[in-house]
Amino acid sequence: MTRGAQIQLGALRDDLRFGFQWAVKPRSVGAIAPSGRQLARAMAAQVDPALPGSVVELGPGTGVITRALIERGIAEERLILIEFNRDFAVLLRKRFPKARVLEGDAFALARTVRALGEAPLAAVVSGLPLFNQPMYRRLRLLAQALSLCDRRGAFVQFSYHLLPPVPAEAGDFALNGTPRVWWNLFPARVWVYQRPPADGA
Repeated sequence: MTRGAQIQLGALRDDLRFGFQWAVKPRSVGAIAPSGRQLARAMAAQVDPALPGSVVELGPGTGVITRALIERGIAEERLILIEFNRDFAVLLRKRFPKARVLEGDAFALARTVRALGEAPLAAVVSGLPLFNQPMYRRLRLLAQALSLCDRRGAFVQFSYHLLPPVPAEAGDFALNGTPRVWWNLFPARVWVYQRPPADGA
């Protein structure tokens, strides 16, 4: 089997895994297929490899965005992957043995990261289906993420919706969006949240 055929077969298996998990737990998985490579690269492009600290990924699933982060220049050892789904967590440990894979609740982000002694972080990258959550939970997660990040770091989130999961007027943060990524099963946009510039910066 050629290398290209192996990659295609692996992607098909991931699609089947993801589809099965979505059928069983649609609210927690949030999509019927993993993020496409173009979307994963668009997410990873928002992370600066030169910033110190670990990079936390929330809801990494089968690891498509994880791989894009590594290709971006983030060492695997710097990655902390927080995955609620046990089957995905097992798969991630096999695929990324140097990363720390934690099976748990992404919405308890601050407690988890501080227990590891890892703050400040370079970035928090999220594949969570935030639109499935009430606004107060989205705001709480965003506040946790930004409080843990280096001032130059970011909370990076994608969504299939036209609007951001947390609107700019909802809090004290800077918000930027990328152009829509059309080459994905469902076209998506990447949203980048950061702490506001310090006075005089």
